[in-house]
Amino acid sequence: MTALLAPDAPAPERFTDAVSAVDRLQQLYDGAVAFLCARFAEVMAQGAPEARIRAYYPEVRLTTTSHAQVDTRLSFGHVPSPGTYAATITRPDLFRNYLIQQIGLLLENHRVPVTIGLSDTPMPVHFAVSNDAAITVPQEGATDFILRDVFDVPDLNTTNDDIVNGTYAPPDGVGALAPFTAQRVDYSLARLAHYTATDPEHFQNHVLFTNYQFYVSEFEAFARAQLADPDSGYSSFVSTGNAEITDPAAPILSADKLPQMPSFHLKRPDGGGITLVNIGVGPSNAKTATDHIAVLRPHAWIMVGHCAGLRNTQALGDFVLAHAYLREDKVLDDDLPVWVPIPALAEIQVALQEAVAELTELEGYDLKRVMRTGTVATLDNRNWELREQSGPVQRLSQSRAIALDMESGTIAANGYRFRVPYGTLLCVSDKPLHGELKLPGMASDFYKTQVSRHLNIGIRAMERLRTMPLERLHSRKLRSFDETPFL
Repeated sequence: MTALLAPDAPAPERFTDAVSAVDRLQQLYDGAVAFLCARFAEVMAQGAPEARIRAYYPEVRLTTTSHAQVDTRLSFGHVPSPGTYAATITRPDLFRNYLIQQIGLLLENHRVPVTIGLSDTPMPVHFAVSNDAAITVPQEGATDFILRDVFDVPDLNTTNDDIVNGTYAPPDGVGALAPFTAQRVDYSLARLAHYTATDPEHFQNHVLFTNYQFYVSEFEAFARAQLADPDSGYSSFVSTGNAEITDPAAPILSADKLPQMPSFHLKRPDGGGITLVNIGVGPSNAKTATDHIAVLRPHAWIMVGHCAGLRNTQALGDFVLAHAYLREDKVLDDDLPVWVPIPALAEIQVALQEAVAELTELEGYDLKRVMRTGTVATLDNRNWELREQSGPVQRLSQSRAIALDMESGTIAANGYRFRVPYGTLLCVSDKPLHGELKLPGMASDFYKTQVSRHLNIGIRAMERLRTMPLERLHSRKLRSFDETPFL
């Protein structure tokens, strides 16, 4: 099959206004999606055509020849050197505010127009038809023709993390404008809906991760209280199955079956609300969740879970503010070697510490009675304490670790990798090295007294971060030598 059926390709246009540029991206994207959806419906009704069917993602492109110095206090919004840079774009409707902001900074900093046109990256039919709930793509073999012989399907050459991992080799010398390609973003948007049972549109810019279901009911109670307050700034609460309420007394009709990582969203009209994701237990879940949420470019994510306290001076219910991580999770070793340091981010650390002080009504030296700052170890073995003591325990002691869990190091490392500000505030729920195991009766009392306060500390920290200017929150510590200008 050599013939190609594609929509007419309009000539690229140059823009000096970010809003107009994003409007054009939306037009090109909508045209490609409409074309693929219409042709797909025809093929399913009439059979395979004599030509291959293809449409392309839109792209934004910038060329600058000047070495003029820009305001480098900002960690994003400017290219590292003269040249041509481009990014394929998907879902301009979902990313509209983000794109206007990022393109606007390029226009302001470099004083040259951006070019909007079609890229040479085909749009997979799966991602195009996902915009229409009435259309589904059948499994391979369910039709009388081979799907990939007619339509483009996801391609691992453009669905990977080469850019964020620093292994991207620019084709024809064209650098990357954004940390993810359009296909990589589309892939994660589809995975998010699957794993969390909520659409990506509901995710907010501030994400809390937890490893216990107990936090969900507390989050819902907090959300209802905020919806009852007309001055809170929050507009709705979304549960699994995209069940959304604006009335604090309304029942929530959640999904019949909980997904692998149920997510809940306390929304604000500007996207500055809070999302809570119950990732469950284990570094694999932590990596999966953050791999996909990262494409939404949140402003911060924080782990608020339970941990094993490793010091005799700690008590059940004490807080642990991580300022370093011993990474033995293993799931990120190929993407981010363990020799890469994961620095604590001052803005997140201060917000968490101030939130603990506010909620406990302790400050200064007295705060040390309920919170300890130090290294958190993240392991991939839930029953690590059953191993011989000379191995794991010796390493924990040498690292000066004060707490251990199975998710925090992974979440922080992926935040570092994806340039998403991160932090960790854990709560000691057991002390296995000192004979205080997490047993049913003890755990019940612990959860009743500590979950609400712990969650509220995480929420309060996020509300503090929400008022922080982006140029301050998105630290230069997360940026490498030749960074993408898009955040």
